[in-house]
Amino acid sequence: MSQQQLSTQQLPYREMERLRQFRRDVLKAIPIGIIAIPPFANFLVIVLMYFFPRQLLIRYFWTPKQQQEFLDAYDCIRRDSYPDVLRGLALAAGSLPEPQPRELLQQLCAQVQGGAQPHLAQLLAVRSLFSGSVLALNRLRVDHVRALSQVLFLTPYLPAFLLRHRLRSHVLEIQHLDRALLHLGLGQLSEEELRAACYLRGLNSTHLGQAKCRAWLEQWLRLSCELQASEASLLAHSMVLLSLNYSQPPE
Repeated sequence: MSQQQLSTQQLPYREMERLRQFRRDVLKAIPIGIIAIPPFANFLVIVLMYFFPRQLLIRYFWTPKQQQEFLDAYDCIRRDSYPDVLRGLALAAGSLPEPQPRELLQQLCAQVQGGAQPHLAQLLAVRSLFSGSVLALNRLRVDHVRALSQVLFLTPYLPAFLLRHRLRSHVLEIQHLDRALLHLGLGQLSEEELRAACYLRGLNSTHLGQAKCRAWLEQWLRLSCELQASEASLLAHSMVLLSLNYSQPPE
């Protein structure tokens, strides 16, 4: 990459996604590496990995059964924060000065909270609210930012300025991936890649059919590639708005 003078954002989709996953795997492996430093600690590491495979093993070492089980477990943790995101969004919408956009956003929140799936046009109709108002990432309440961070599997236990910075950088990373994916074409993805792409963007794809995953990801890409970097807050919220009520599997 350095020899070709390419930035991360200029990489093809698969290379960009591999680099993103590699960074996450390295961070996950750091605790095990630290534990293994003392002499004769390897046995302890093996025991810990046996009893805590979800927390300590990277996903390449999960069995197919574990992968479905662990992805469901992580999604349950993520979905616990979805109501907090919607409540924070509805609360912020109530403080908007202009009545028409305020009503549009409040209707959108009520629709999603009521179990309906929003349309892409509804999200685009309120896009301007997420760049310069109280809904911009740098102006959201701290508890709202913490809830959004959990949607992206980011730790919420950091100072506010670090939370905002990490959230913005991760959302923009997904947007760069989206543009590279649009250039590649959805038809080029394997089923595993398709499901992983949906999961990263907020949708639990483990129990959905391939056609459902593809339809959802197409809608997501149309939204993401339409938005500017200054509208990253809308993209972060759309991980909840577009996935919460989308063809949920039966209990």
